[in-house]
Amino acid sequence: MSLFKARDWWSTVLGEKEEFDQGCLCLADVDNSGSGQDKIIVGSFMGYLRIFNPHPVKTGDGAQAEDLLLEVHLRDPILQVEVGKFVSGTEMLHLAVLHSRKLCVYSVSGTLGNVEHGNQYQLKLMYEHNLQRTACNMTYGSFGGVKGRDLICIQSMDGMLMVFEQESYAFGRFLPGSLLPGPLAYSSRTDSFITVSSCRQVESYKYQVLAFATDADKRQETEQQKLGSGKRLVVDWALNIGEQALDICIVSFNQSASSVFVLGERNFFCLKDNGQIRFMKKLDCSPSCFLPYCSVSEGTINTLIGNHKNMLHVYQDVTLKWATQLPHIPVAVRVGCFQDLKGVIVTLSDDGRLQCSYLGTDPSLFQAPKVESRELNYDELDVELKELQRIIKVVKSQGIWPMPEKEDDLKVYAMVSSNFDPVSQATDVEIGTDVVPSITVQVTLQNRIVLPKVKLSIYVQPPLVLTCDQFTFEFLAPEMISTVSFSVYLKRSYTPSDLEGNAVVSYSKPTDRNPDGTPRVVQCKFRLPLKLICLPGQPSKTANHKLTIDTNQSPVSLPSLFPGFANQSDDDQINVMGFRFLGGSRVTLLASKTSQRYRIQSEQFEDLWLITNELILRLQKYFEKQGIKDFASSFSGSIPLQEYFELIDHHFELRINGEKLEELLSERAVQFRAIQRRLLTRFKDKTPAPLQHLDVLLDGTYKQVIALADAVEENQGNLFQAFTKLKSATHLMILLIGLWQKLSADQIAILEAAFLPLQEDMQELGWEETVDAAISHLLKTCLSKSSKEQALNLNSQLNIPKDTSRLKKHITLLCDRLAKGGRLCLSNDAAAPQTMVMPGGCTPIPESDLEERSVEQNSTELFTNHRHLIAETPVPEVSALQGVSE
Repeated sequence: MSLFKARDWWSTVLGEKEEFDQGCLCLADVDNSGSGQDKIIVGSFMGYLRIFNPHPVKTGDGAQAEDLLLEVHLRDPILQVEVGKFVSGTEMLHLAVLHSRKLCVYSVSGTLGNVEHGNQYQLKLMYEHNLQRTACNMTYGSFGGVKGRDLICIQSMDGMLMVFEQESYAFGRFLPGSLLPGPLAYSSRTDSFITVSSCRQVESYKYQVLAFATDADKRQETEQQKLGSGKRLVVDWALNIGEQALDICIVSFNQSASSVFVLGERNFFCLKDNGQIRFMKKLDCSPSCFLPYCSVSEGTINTLIGNHKNMLHVYQDVTLKWATQLPHIPVAVRVGCFQDLKGVIVTLSDDGRLQCSYLGTDPSLFQAPKVESRELNYDELDVELKELQRIIKVVKSQGIWPMPEKEDDLKVYAMVSSNFDPVSQATDVEIGTDVVPSITVQVTLQNRIVLPKVKLSIYVQPPLVLTCDQFTFEFLAPEMISTVSFSVYLKRSYTPSDLEGNAVVSYSKPTDRNPDGTPRVVQCKFRLPLKLICLPGQPSKTANHKLTIDTNQSPVSLPSLFPGFANQSDDDQINVMGFRFLGGSRVTLLASKTSQRYRIQSEQFEDLWLITNELILRLQKYFEKQGIKDFASSFSGSIPLQEYFELIDHHFELRINGEKLEELLSERAVQFRAIQRRLLTRFKDKTPAPLQHLDVLLDGTYKQVIALADAVEENQGNLFQAFTKLKSATHLMILLIGLWQKLSADQIAILEAAFLPLQEDMQELGWEETVDAAISHLLKTCLSKSSKEQALNLNSQLNIPKDTSRLKKHITLLCDRLAKGGRLCLSNDAAAPQTMVMPGGCTPIPESDLEERSVEQNSTELFTNHRHLIAETPVPEVSALQGVSE
């Protein structure tokens, strides 16, 4: 039990599935008993009116039958209840009930009972007003300084104030510029109405100004008003608070000064009578209701503020004095007097939980028992200590983490169809004349336990798209099987960076400690076929980019590796195969007859990745079926850094161009708004003035804004395509480096984490600065030459660089250190012995431009332009396509 929990004095639950709001609660001596004891009046949106007089036998009791004085169903929804002197000729208190289209004033009277059933209470209708407009809220008071009676002002949903002098309708006025109604309150000291408009500013209107203004039934300007017969409704004062208000309350504890309290969405304000801010307080939680009341300290005001975290805070001006926990979120709070107990806090929730409570604490009644004094047996303590140490050693040797369950709570399977869909599901494709196929993927989920809400998300690499990527399941019984199907197709005319998809399932598993459930995630990967994005094509004799992959096994016939791409007419060309991606780019694959080599060539460097990766995967699968376990592939050529750097430069150039376009678009937008303000000022001026070609300037600026917006959108599309091509080239570089240095799976994973840190490229955080920071970290840790480099600190702030020269030098240096025997690892102690592993030592990270130039010159011999290297050292076995000579 919380120490600062509200002490429950009396509570009850009102009805079933009824709704309440801040105007549905009122406290007053509504039956005019003269005892000074308040009654609780509650109205609901279902039309039920209830009056309670709590009489708990002991603190914390629930509602008894005799506590409910009256319950009446009025049929219409009750928006607000108030108690005041609403009937002429008497100063007795009466109950005003506001419905959406009606205002009713009732008299509540009690009759002493002669039998054990107790007193009887009756509700008598005194008068009612049928409203022509839909009501929102109301306020009451002695408008105009009248004595001994209260007048009622109702605000409609369209911003009209309707004033009723008890049984008669006085007048109605529209608030200027009203869009949505806000909270409404009346200040008796200044005789004015205070509200918050849809412009998020507090506005005050004098009652005298409202009374003498133009009638609301004549919203258009009449001839009499033009002649000066009527007055225009003007605001007395206004204050912009910058947020919408939840409630307004006028507090006046002495005749010298009064305060206007406004509860906003994030702050609450205290204003003077003239609209000046007395103080304001920024709230930590989103408020739900508030109530200012008198403070014992002179010159201060206490405020009760309820929030959406079931808390009730007590503030003295801006100082938090008390915080108490409530069992519900209050939408209305009042303070009353019951059974001579003053200061009882009454709260009402939106679902009808009514509670009377008081502030206090729950003292701890626990007393520690006396410890029996006994002599210690040190021999027994030594034996017990040794036994505990033995248990600790056993636990350490077995591991401190609990063993995973043998059977998973949820299993996920994914199966890709072997054939295309009979009717392609591809829509809105941008690939030209090619027919775009689609393929169906089926995901099956099987649960072991009851899982109430399971969410399945599917991810593929763009420009591959899905017909549906989100699914929701309800496993209400164990051992259920659910299956969903969706189609995948290529939407744009460039290749994706990977054909692998991922099905991620998220759910919550209930446990003893957490009944709501512990979040769990299960994922299943699936691989899409190459034929989804590629067609058989004509082999090309020449190409700008070529790669040669070496293996340790005899060459395999290409039609047996790629059965779906074999051309039946060219039986002699079994060692040559052409591929054409959807969109136009071509790749040629050649296999040597005598040596154990394969060559991949294409006009675009990034297009080599998918065919090279697919070749290695299919070779591994082929030799596994043959029972050969020692198959290995390698790359003995030079790493094509120059081609890779060209893609990096192109991607970075598009980023810089996008930044310039956005900055220029922002300037033109500022200019456009400035011209609009100038024109608006000219048009509002009573004395016409020449526009001085502002209209022409506005039209030209508008065209520039539209053109720049189109340019930004086009650049974003080009940047997205360039990032996809850069990811494909990066995958290829990681593959070649792994084959070149025969890296393990863990080392390749480190390279992928360093080179592919982002799934999406953004203007704020881009690929270049992220990869540069990751590679710099590797160079200063596991690939460092000495401990001095390890001590260097990296800049924790990532900003877009001025150019890509630093990044390219770091990538070159990374390859150089790997070539000299460097080893990639993440452990701290593995970086120290790198000086022994690397033969001849490693080049340290350059600390100056001169040192960087020397490193660049030293590494030029090792990493030359790949196109020149191919021309100098051709592979004789694959030099021609007409007949591969030996």
